[in-house]
Amino acid sequence: MPFSIRPFRRSPVQCSVTYHVGPCQGQGTVWNLSLNGWKLSGDVPLRVGETCSLSVNLPNQESVLVAAAIVRWVRGQEYGLETLVVEEQTHSRLEHVIKRLVQESGESIP
Repeated sequence: MPFSIRPFRRSPVQCSVTYHVGPCQGQGTVWNLSLNGWKLSGDVPLRVGETCSLSVNLPNQESVLVAAAIVRWVRGQEYGLETLVVEEQTHSRLEHVIKRLVQESGESIP
């Protein structure tokens, strides 16, 4: 896959995630997030091109559900996922969380 610049900046986090791929359920940690992507590590292996659903326990929030994400890259037990399907309300909550994370880090919001 050719290199491409991400359309959204990733914000560092450390929160638990449960993901489902086929009949398997994995547990892991989300290490960073953006409005359209996630970096996570987990105990059930994923392959590039697979789709999965996510239940993410965001910092100081209840969990959010991502109906579908596709695996874009794999490095050992770390995975880069692109969000494919998410409810509008969940998207708004993610925007709020990301803005707060950026403000807490002292970065400027583009």
